[in-house]
Amino acid sequence: MAVSVTQGTRSHLRRTERNELPAAKRREKGAATGDAIDLGPLDDSVGYLLRRAQMAVFQRFFDLFAAFDIRPAQYSALTVIDRNPGLSQTRLADTLGIKKANLVAIIDTLEARGLARRRSAESDRRSHALYLTPRGTALVARLHRLDAALDRSMSRTTSEEERRHLCDALRRIGSQ
Repeated sequence: MAVSVTQGTRSHLRRTERNELPAAKRREKGAATGDAIDLGPLDDSVGYLLRRAQMAVFQRFFDLFAAFDIRPAQYSALTVIDRNPGLSQTRLADTLGIKKANLVAIIDTLEARGLARRRSAESDRRSHALYLTPRGTALVARLHRLDAALDRSMSRTTSEEERRHLCDALRRIGSQ
């Protein structure tokens, strides 16, 4: 099927591609043309810097976890279920900050892969309690080792004290 691309669309695509370049590449590209890239207030914006950091972490996460076909939200769900067997879907969604409808799709996928299972909660048959299967438990142990390696890699430019302060600050920001 042929797709027609208008000049406006081409221009938008070029802007989008430019905006999606990693910061180092943008600086390099600017340096190559002799122009310094001025980020203005973005250079000290907590929100912008958090987004850039998240993008870097997620890219490395996707690279490391690709062999297991696990996305960040799936890993988070598996981890919390592992640590809290019998947790309800509602509490898991609230804990992870995921919409309940989106969590249902995540749990459906984990169930279809034989990693997690739902059971009717003993206290309320309308509610589902979540558990990992033996296969899910084994996978989570492997994923935790990968995540620890990713964390060490991402933290290598900080001292242990700086890392602890960063985690504390991110917890406070995330709980607002």
